[in-house]
Amino acid sequence: HVQLVESGGDSVQAGGSLRLSCAASGITYSSYHMAWFRQAPGKEREGIAAIYTIGSHSNYANSVKGRFTISHDNAGKTLYLQMNVLEPEDTAMYYCAVGSVYYGGYIDALDPDEYKYWGRGTQVTVS
Repeated sequence: HVQLVESGGDSVQAGGSLRLSCAASGITYSSYHMAWFRQAPGKEREGIAAIYTIGSHSNYANSVKGRFTISHDNAGKTLYLQMNVLEPEDTAMYYCAVGSVYYGGYIDALDPDEYKYWGRGTQVTVS
């Protein structure tokens, strides 16, 4: 079965950087989307960055565009999120997600409903 394990969360000062990782296992298909979501206390889960495993087309939420970069390894089994110029508003639990096999067509890659598998999250705190 599919497992996603996030790591890299920490407490940092505003203006600092962090790199999150998500190790994925058990995925038996090669065409899919991977994404990072975050959820702060009292707020809805927010899709912040997504990437397609073939071609690496990526999407970003406006709140992180220009500061965060999503990437994955060649095998598509490890997802990364490089976060720069962190702000207190970035404080949240960050989750990795993987979608079902993608056959083409439009999807909203930042919509949590498009994702089937989720990790348990890693906490990022910016002060």
